[in-house]
Amino acid sequence: MPTSKPRPVPLEPYRDEIGLLAWAGPQDWMCEPDMIAKTGLSAGEHIDRTVGNFVDLMAEEPGVGIIPTVQGWRSADYEACLDLYDKRGVRLADYPLVGVGSVCRRKSVKDVQAVLAAGLRPHGFGLKTQALETCAEYLTSADSLAWSRDARWDAPLPQCEGKHKSCSHCVHWAMRWRERVLDVLHAPRQLMLPTT
Repeated sequence: MPTSKPRPVPLEPYRDEIGLLAWAGPQDWMCEPDMIAKTGLSAGEHIDRTVGNFVDLMAEEPGVGIIPTVQGWRSADYEACLDLYDKRGVRLADYPLVGVGSVCRRKSVKDVQAVLAAGLRPHGFGLKTQALETCAEYLTSADSLAWSRDARWDAPLPQCEGKHKSCSHCVHWAMRWRERVLDVLHAPRQLMLPTT
C-alpha cells in the first residue's frame, strides 16, 4: 500500500468535456470480509478511508456531483460510517443520493438497515436481482453489471447475430434484463418490517 496520499484526479474535465454527468460515485473501500482480508486493514480503516476520500474530493472539486458512499459490513460499521460523515461535517441528507456499499453479495438487508432507514436517498451499488428484490422498497436507485456478466457467457440474441460475438455491451440484452428485473420487482412479495 502506498504511504503517501495520492492527489485526486481533477473531475471538472469529466463534467465539462464529456457532459451529461448526473452524478458519480467516489472510490470507496469495500468492507466484505474477503476485501478486509486482502488489504489487511480493519473495517474501521476502510470506513475512514471511504469518508476521507469523499471529504478530500469535495475540498478539491466542490459541486462536481460526487455522491457520498456509506460503507460497512455489520450494522455497527454502517452506523460508525454515518457518524464519521457527521463528525467531518458532511450532511448526508443534503445529497440527492447516498451510495450504500458492500451490499452486492447480500441476500438480506438486516445489517444495512441502519443506512436504508436513515431517511436518506440510498443508491445500491452492484445489486444482483435477488439482492435488489430484497431491498428495493428502501432504495431510490440501484445499478448492476450482472446483465453484462450473464451476456458474456451466452450466445448473442437473434437480432444481434453477426453484429457482435457477445451481447455483454448490448442495449438489447440490457433492456431484456431490465424487463425481467422489473417483473420480479412488481411481483407480489412480503415486505420486511424494520427491526429496532
